[in-house]
Amino acid sequence: MGTDANHELPAGSPAAAAVHLLHERGETLATVESLTGGLLSASIVEIAGVSGVYRGGLVTYATELKSQLAGVPEGLLADRGPVDPDVAVALAEGGRRRCGGDWGLATTGVAGPKPQDGKPVGLVYVAVAGPIGSAVRQLDLDGGREHIRSAAVIEGLRLLVECIRADGGPAPEDRRAAPEAGR
Repeated sequence: MGTDANHELPAGSPAAAAVHLLHERGETLATVESLTGGLLSASIVEIAGVSGVYRGGLVTYATELKSQLAGVPEGLLADRGPVDPDVAVALAEGGRRRCGGDWGLATTGVAGPKPQDGKPVGLVYVAVAGPIGSAVRQLDLDGGREHIRSAAVIEGLRLLVECIRADGGPAPEDRRAAPEAGR
């Protein structure tokens, strides 16, 4: 794995941290990738024991596949293009739904070498959709294509870990059981 948004090597493996937290909670993950083109899912499946956590993912590099495979509304893509915070959230939600995961993690952006649809090289959005909602983070990355892609993976995994820790509540099966306990 490469360096993060600040060109620093991450302390520990962000993928291992995410997989460990998900395993502890008995929850699963799905991914949807655009600019990372499979790099995110590859970093996740490198972790031993991931098979109980990772449901799978979609690589939706072409804009129309974001709608066809991940369920991003066509109108949203037509109005804003594929590099947009709401598109990133829709990708995460669509991956979560299509792959049957408790959590969805998505990446979209411009890795270069040229701007895309008026969006500058290095503009990236990572998004997480989970049991209690979604979050998106804008990254303004510099450096070459390789750095932009690897930093997007690292920062996406960091956002996922933050969201899982913020959720902090009981695992989904415990949430479903809670209302009956009061009856």
